[in-house]
Amino acid sequence: EIQLVESGGGSVQAGGSLRLSCTTSGDIHSFYCMAWFRQAPGKEREGVASLNSDGEITYAESVKGRFTISRDNAENTLDLQMNILKPEDTAMYYCATRLTRFCEMAYPFPYWGQGTQVTVSL
Repeated sequence: EIQLVESGGGSVQAGGSLRLSCTTSGDIHSFYCMAWFRQAPGKEREGVASLNSDGEITYAESVKGRFTISRDNAENTLDLQMNILKPEDTAMYYCATRLTRFCEMAYPFPYWGQGTQVTVSL
């Protein structure tokens, strides 16, 4: 059974930083595509960043230059370093994985975590 557990959310002021982690239940090497999504109240879920096993990375335009996605194969975690946070980054953040190298975030992901809340205030 594949399980994803997010951590690291919290409340920060604008301009601050947070680091999210997604711990996986198995060998992260088998999770060919991993991604972070977010959903704000009243809005659709959106892809934030993705990373596949070939090292290909994609970021949403709104987070480019501020967020960094990475994976720690030794710790079986997927991380999201978020800097220069803005109030519009406030959302529930989810980790997701797909067991193929195809990593387009617009297509469905079968496995999801429960999410971690990020709140950014002025």
